[in-house]
Amino acid sequence: MSAAPWKRPPARRVRAIRDRLRLVYGVPGWSAHGQPIAELVLTVLSQSTNDRNRDVAYLRLRERFATWDEVRRAPVDEIEDAIRPGGISKVKSARIKSILEAIAVDGELSLDWLAQRSVAEAQAYLCSLPGVGRKTAACVLLFALGMRDVPVDTHVSRVGTRLGLFRPRAPFQEMHDEMLSITPPGQELELHVNLLRHGRRTCHARRPQCRACALARMCPSAHALSV
Repeated sequence: MSAAPWKRPPARRVRAIRDRLRLVYGVPGWSAHGQPIAELVLTVLSQSTNDRNRDVAYLRLRERFATWDEVRRAPVDEIEDAIRPGGISKVKSARIKSILEAIAVDGELSLDWLAQRSVAEAQAYLCSLPGVGRKTAACVLLFALGMRDVPVDTHVSRVGTRLGLFRPRAPFQEMHDEMLSITPPGQELELHVNLLRHGRRTCHARRPQCRACALARMCPSAHALSV
């Protein structure tokens, strides 16, 4: 017998998942930090590495160069040397320089104007930059500018798929659209952070801890994963 077709979860189910995660992890305290270029570079540095290495690479970059324009004007090999602790520094250094060159208008580097645009317009602009996809764009819009977007990383995609929030084997573009559709307004950061925390602490890619999972009773994947 074939599996039933996937249906978008009703709002009450999303709220129930949110409430159960809230009991375990609380409500993240947060306010937008207002530095979109910094968030953009930080997110590029986060690719294929852990938070510690990302942060070390970012701090070294800021210590080496006083402004983002200095980074833009620097030779790629100097940027690469600064961010080496973050891994795949050759790729990331070229990407950061290309992004900053694309942002620069008449010698000025700023993304503050994105706050005056719609989410769709801001997403489209960010995704037009070299190597920038929906997750990176969402990080900039949510964490830096407080705009309504929800980053979907590997943890959020895994937990969300197991919970039935996303269509099985859906591409990341679709998962970003779905996550934005089902997230209650104003709770974008809470759902992102708590799903991410749950993926890191309990709902692992291999050997998820289903028997100790606070979401096990509402997770359609729990029985199959725990056997």
